[in-house]
Amino acid sequence: MAERLYEGKEHATAYLKYRVAPHELIAKVLGYMEEKTTQPFKLAVDVGCGSGQGTTLLAPYFTQVVGTDISPAQLVMAQANSKPPNVSYRQCPAEELPFAAGEADLVTAMTAAHWFDRQRFLQEADRVLRPGGGCLALLSYTLDMELEYGDVSGTLTDICKEFYAALLPFRSPYLGPSSTLIYKDMFDSCPYPDKEWDECFRLRRSLPLNGYISMVETFTSYQKLQQKDPAEAERLSHNIRNKLLSAMGASSPDTEVVVVVKYFYWLARKP
Repeated sequence: MAERLYEGKEHATAYLKYRVAPHELIAKVLGYMEEKTTQPFKLAVDVGCGSGQGTTLLAPYFTQVVGTDISPAQLVMAQANSKPPNVSYRQCPAEELPFAAGEADLVTAMTAAHWFDRQRFLQEADRVLRPGGGCLALLSYTLDMELEYGDVSGTLTDICKEFYAALLPFRSPYLGPSSTLIYKDMFDSCPYPDKEWDECFRLRRSLPLNGYISMVETFTSYQKLQQKDPAEAERLSHNIRNKLLSAMGASSPDTEVVVVVKYFYWLARKP
């Protein structure tokens, strides 16, 4: 991987606890595969798997699912998490996958490919995908998540924008101004003729307000602020939490809100 992140034990634990697992997008990927190629599906490779939240979602559809990641701390979390018997994990770079040529029916990366050496990863994915139907599926989401709560949803989303704006100076230069542009560039450079791009797929989850705050705190931009100035990071979270509670007319940070995560993704079939 071009960037090594999420390697601390505490960060890996928080990532497992608070990140949203994209069940609905797994259904999109499998629907695409079922239309384009024959079953049964034998091997799925989840690259940059982190704590394995997305990896385990693939288990019902494949004979074998292997999650790979460069971070030992993330893989410790993945191994400790409950997993089906056909799921396993390996430590390796995204650009050097330990599989034979043409072995995989699916290569996917969920909220991870923006950290890879992108051209090398695309070449490696092409190497391990099965000719005549192997699928490449890359998905991620924008950081401008919204909150829904009664008739104050617009106000809450405006407060969330303050949170994101405060973190923007700590965004990794490697990512540039937009992760969406990274994935669109990768999509455009993929030579497969059969491919599709979806700019925005809204995924809704009910979470305690504290769960939303904790999710934002797993972002690399927040982690960098926390490393630089722990007191300022805590002050920012505290201030945003209180503003949100005030707008909601609520006193408990355990009050449930709906978090709207805006995913984008692309799918491609190897000829």
